[in-house]
Amino acid sequence: MSNTIKKLPSHVASQIAAGEVIQRPASLVKELLDNAVDADATQIQLIIKDAGKALVQVIDNGTGMSEADALMCWERHATSKISKTEDIFRIHTLGFRGEALASIASVARVELKTKTSDAALGIAVVMEGSKLVSKELVAAEKGTVVAVKNLFYNIPARRNFLKSNTLEFRHILDEFNRSALANPHIQFELYQDEKQAAFYPFASLKERIEAVVHGLQTKDWMEINEETSILKITGFCSAPEKSKKNRGDQFFFVNNRYFKDPYFNHAVMSAYEGLIANETYPAYVLKIEIDPKMVDVNVHPTKTEVKFEDEKNCYQIIRAVVRKAIVTAFGAGEQMMNVFDDNRFVEQEISRTVEDGLRYTSVNNETVGSGFKSSLDGFKFDYQQKRKEVQQGWELIFPANNEQYLDNNVFETNKVVSSIKHFFQIHNQYIVTQIKRGLMLVDQQAAHERVLFERYQLALADKPVSSQQLLFPKTIQLSIADETVLLEIIEEINKLGFHINHFGKQTFVVNGLPAELHLYNEQKLIEEVVEAYKNGKQSISQKNDLIARTLASKASIKSGTPLGPEEMNSLIDDLFACAEPLKSPLGKTCVKMLSLEEVAKLFEHKN
Repeated sequence: MSNTIKKLPSHVASQIAAGEVIQRPASLVKELLDNAVDADATQIQLIIKDAGKALVQVIDNGTGMSEADALMCWERHATSKISKTEDIFRIHTLGFRGEALASIASVARVELKTKTSDAALGIAVVMEGSKLVSKELVAAEKGTVVAVKNLFYNIPARRNFLKSNTLEFRHILDEFNRSALANPHIQFELYQDEKQAAFYPFASLKERIEAVVHGLQTKDWMEINEETSILKITGFCSAPEKSKKNRGDQFFFVNNRYFKDPYFNHAVMSAYEGLIANETYPAYVLKIEIDPKMVDVNVHPTKTEVKFEDEKNCYQIIRAVVRKAIVTAFGAGEQMMNVFDDNRFVEQEISRTVEDGLRYTSVNNETVGSGFKSSLDGFKFDYQQKRKEVQQGWELIFPANNEQYLDNNVFETNKVVSSIKHFFQIHNQYIVTQIKRGLMLVDQQAAHERVLFERYQLALADKPVSSQQLLFPKTIQLSIADETVLLEIIEEINKLGFHINHFGKQTFVVNGLPAELHLYNEQKLIEEVVEAYKNGKQSISQKNDLIARTLASKASIKSGTPLGPEEMNSLIDDLFACAEPLKSPLGKTCVKMLSLEEVAKLFEHKN
């Protein structure tokens, strides 16, 4: 019997290792930035072309490497960070396993130029497919330049799995921002396709956080600085009222290393319990300093997960220090302590002034002024080529063979049903009307989401919504990542009645809006649409549906909005002209029926 076990060639072994270490261009960025930080650089420049597929280049002014080290670093498990087993349990650096450069060289062309401060000349090395192509002495500045070109050129299948440039660049930006947050004492620059995308000068931690985390000002952050016998924790978390709809601005670092931990995230969230709305999330940047022997940073190939020896006590400390920060910011009075003790939060009634000058006030629990009807006027579809008459829509709910709900004598052909119906609201949330053998209830928010969704679908297909020009254009400022995403979908957004122009430097000017959005916060709306889109799309139709669904959800009338008779009639007309009036775009029920028999059962006495 012949032997079947063979030792893999070194280049094959390196490609297998690369599958764990180098998953996408952002993986290159992480490894190269880590090396630059470990080299004691004070200035780091990252240059990206074609979302990292064509080029990822990192330039640093760190210690550099000798000629021997510049050749040895391409070998697997070659490292200057550890030398014996015990070193694994007291890691102080970011890179230490000696796999990064070897893995990168196996799947790309890599050019390295480096020089130490005491060397007369530097050395330039070119590697391709794990093979040394060239080496030569060259004039160079102190530090290191690494250029990774044509990623996965020799593994086409892996390259085909890369996502759109927008998505890949967002992952790169995430890695760049994490490194910048961990090292505010280092100056970071990012260039994308020869344009500067980010610049973070030397700064304090708070200044760096304010530069990286978009949308929050100095006054919105609460400082944390506590030291215990187990760990030291410093950083900042956002005030409860500044919580966001997404988790994007949440960062944990341990000994200057970024990591993810749902358990510790739960500790932070529990500290905010009762103080923030459901499905909103605080922003935080928390840096933990702990004895390296108390944490294992080698439990995940990409080193984004770590294992704490005493995680239960760490959890309690994190929860306690965040609570303390909140109490300190609010004032440690009895009312605030009751919030924590009883998990209660007394909502304060706030008078909201809308940017365009309209104001909602409350007198004797009755709404003064409406402002809603004018916005509802823009909700109707263009029915020149409507798919169904309103009558046909109602027949979806009251089929002709279902005598329990339909008396055919009630409805006349081609007549708008709501014109002969009487509607009223329950708690400004449900619209109710009597039918032949019972009641019909309509969830006004779900119904309006369905109406807007189908209207926006038509707009994205071939019937753009007209835009209402603003007397005073409004400027919105986005993060670098959100700017990139909005530029990808701005054409579709403008079809929905917006008139948005890119002004450069993360700035957009809103010149026009759909009529129904004149009471909405434009900045918040655009951010929410962009956030919903960030998960990517598989096709143009899915992309359009996602945009339409998100905007419909944000622009719809909400539960608690009072409606007049004409507004209810208009909404019901539009609902039953929809192709699918029974469900909202998110699958919520729009319409419920309650038969007379079901009503009668509510009043029957138990024997």
